[in-house]
Amino acid sequence: MGLPKVVTREEWRAAREELLALEKTATRARDALNTRRRELPMVEMDKPYVLEGADGKVELFDLFEGRSQLVVYHFMFAPEWDAGCRSCSGFLDQIGHLAHLRARGTAFAAVSRAPFTKILPFKARMGWTTPWYSSNLSDFNQDFGATVETDDGLQERPALSCFLRDGERIFHTYSAFDRGLDNIGFTTNLLDLTALGRQEEWEQPQGRASALGAPAGSARIRYHDEYLD
Repeated sequence: MGLPKVVTREEWRAAREELLALEKTATRARDALNTRRRELPMVEMDKPYVLEGADGKVELFDLFEGRSQLVVYHFMFAPEWDAGCRSCSGFLDQIGHLAHLRARGTAFAAVSRAPFTKILPFKARMGWTTPWYSSNLSDFNQDFGATVETDDGLQERPALSCFLRDGERIFHTYSAFDRGLDNIGFTTNLLDLTALGRQEEWEQPQGRASALGAPAGSARIRYHDEYLD
């Protein structure tokens, strides 16, 4: 099963201190990376987008709720689907109380291409209160790389975009996709601290993905109301 080597407490402590030095280096590197992210230039939004939410049709400006910043999670939910993406659902399950973001002048919203008439019942099923809007009336997701054109048609991808507001002007400051969202998820961050990790086949050391006698991590993802325990 490729489990960790069994050692004495003293040997473990020495190995832990060696790893701690690497963790501190990574923390400093992360701080420097975050600084570079904040130093990114920004692009002014000059294209109007019509979205639909609980109060009907709105514009991107409305998603700020009067605040200076906006974080949009591009939730994978294509118009032809009957339910949202399982992995995206796991991500949204982890969104905490928005008061902590709002206290720092930042709004958060999910946006999907599915019509709002599909989003609303799925949101109720999941028990979420997070603001969620449909971009079915615009090409918002395509413009920000969350929906891409392929030989098989439009395909969804996990993505997150950040915006800044200065008065009436809106600017796009950052976007991340796929593995670029790794450090945002609460579950993945906790699993990265454990011996078995995320239990994905691509992880090193090899042999731990199936250590629990079940399929690899991604194959076990369900909606939270489908888990047996």
